[in-house]
Amino acid sequence: MIDLFSSDAFSALQEGLDAASLRQQVIANNVANINTPGYKAQDVSFEDEFKQALDNTDEPQLEQTDPRHLPGVNPLSSVGVNVQTLGGTSMRNDGNNVDIDDEMSRLAENNIRYNAMAQLMGTRFKMLNYAINGGK
Repeated sequence: MIDLFSSDAFSALQEGLDAASLRQQVIANNVANINTPGYKAQDVSFEDEFKQALDNTDEPQLEQTDPRHLPGVNPLSSVGVNVQTLGGTSMRNDGNNVDIDDEMSRLAENNIRYNAMAQLMGTRFKMLNYAINGGK
């Protein structure tokens, strides 16, 4: 049986949407704590690990020919989304390092990425629907 939802493209879009959603929450949290003394801004690390996983997709994958065999692992499904505290940026006198201009630009960039991935995911579902309905 062919699993239409385990392809590399679908996995990539799903992981990207999850990461963009978490990044939006982290940015919103940073903005909400802009006046909290001692608060350190946070960011989501995803893209570097994702690029490494994409580079590893060229390697041959294991095929499970018997139910007793261990299944092969899709390298894209193992990509982790991590929240990091940013400590290397400049700080104000109260120890807070949130820069509202930086947060707003990251929010706009994240919004564009999320919308692009959501449109691609919608296009994939439209193509599946078209195929299921026999081109009608």
